[in-house]
Amino acid sequence: MSLGDSIEVGTMTDHTASASPQDRQRIASARTGTLGTVRASGDVHLVPCCFVLHGDTIYSAVDGKPKSTMALRRLDNIRSHPKASLLVDHFEEDWSALWWVRVDGTARVIETGAERDDAIDLLVGKYSQYVEARPLGAVVGIDINEWRSWAALRS
Repeated sequence: MSLGDSIEVGTMTDHTASASPQDRQRIASARTGTLGTVRASGDVHLVPCCFVLHGDTIYSAVDGKPKSTMALRRLDNIRSHPKASLLVDHFEEDWSALWWVRVDGTARVIETGAERDDAIDLLVGKYSQYVEARPLGAVVGIDINEWRSWAALRS
């Protein structure tokens, strides 16, 4: 696609409680996403993250990548204001191939127990890096209540 080519208006799904199979696949196969939480001040806090989709829940772990502390801002944010979003997007120079999917939901910090252990197992299954360095920190679980997406229409 060149600068002079046109892109038709894309298709957007509005607030829906369930995902289309295509949106679900896009989220499930994405390698990273952007996690959005809300600070106590009301400001938005965005961080890139690794994650896995299981049913209608997103899981992301505090892993061993270099950080200044394991007590991350996203965990404090979720404890004080549990609304969260995860955005996955696809960019190409061919703008007719652009798309994004966002899930919104209620987040929880899971520090111990079977759900945390199962989430870590799912993450290990998706990311080979976690086989060697299994995440030891808390897990964020986002129970999805809304899916939104947009995709360009190829002309």
